[in-house]
Amino acid sequence: MKFTKMHGLRNDFIIVYQNHTPNLEEFSRLAVQMCHRHTGIGADGLVVVYPSENADAAMRIFNADGSLTEQCGNAMRCVAKYCYERLSALKDEFTLETKVGLQTVWVDGSLGKAEKIRVDMGEPVLEPSRIPVVATGRRVINQPVEAGGAQFYFTGVSMGNPHAVIEVDDASRFPVEKWGPILETHRLFPNKSNVEFVTFHSPSEVTMRVWERGVGQTMACGSGACATLVAGVLLGKLARRAVIHLLGGDLEIEWSEADNRVYMSGPAAFVYDGVWLPA
Repeated sequence: MKFTKMHGLRNDFIIVYQNHTPNLEEFSRLAVQMCHRHTGIGADGLVVVYPSENADAAMRIFNADGSLTEQCGNAMRCVAKYCYERLSALKDEFTLETKVGLQTVWVDGSLGKAEKIRVDMGEPVLEPSRIPVVATGRRVINQPVEAGGAQFYFTGVSMGNPHAVIEVDDASRFPVEKWGPILETHRLFPNKSNVEFVTFHSPSEVTMRVWERGVGQTMACGSGACATLVAGVLLGKLARRAVIHLLGGDLEIEWSEADNRVYMSGPAAFVYDGVWLPA
């Protein structure tokens, strides 16, 4: 089976193209094998791309543990670049069918390559039951959560997948590996949660570190960057457009007042092509 290794700000993925609707159970098992850092190719996730009746292409994303995830901004940019450059979809605008519906992407192809990709990540979901978060009220903003003998305050946002955004004094030095897995599986999050640890520097700039549900700490998370911007606006810390500093680089995020949708802009890159030969 042919594959392409790609990354979005060093959040890396294995891209596989199928000319038919894939067997999702089979790809769930393959994700565990192929994404393993020591015995496989190594990646944060496996993405299968295939034809769609309703969009230019369809995609499904599997975490490294084999779980099917709803949304991933970095994976979407990788797939957009793959479609633009490999599937002869040389259009500046096209749609991708994801688990959460149809999403539009725009490609800056001025140099014949997809150098910068803008993704419509949809409207943020703030109702606790739909994130989901065990909480009362219309929104979950700066709510306390006790975990591992410590207390944090989180803001809940879904970008098609659940996020808990937590402000810390210095995100760049925060022990993500210690607190991420404890918070991911907290009883307040019925479907587990991605966890973002953030430090706000100004209304237009924030540093973020992320613990991704089903993966662990990653170099970047597109949906997490979107959730961080939304949380920052709700907390009165960010304007509706800001730069999110991640371990792998920067993303530009905008929460539009005009249509309530969140837009993400950033790069994607090819690493190499290969062939997977199962043992």
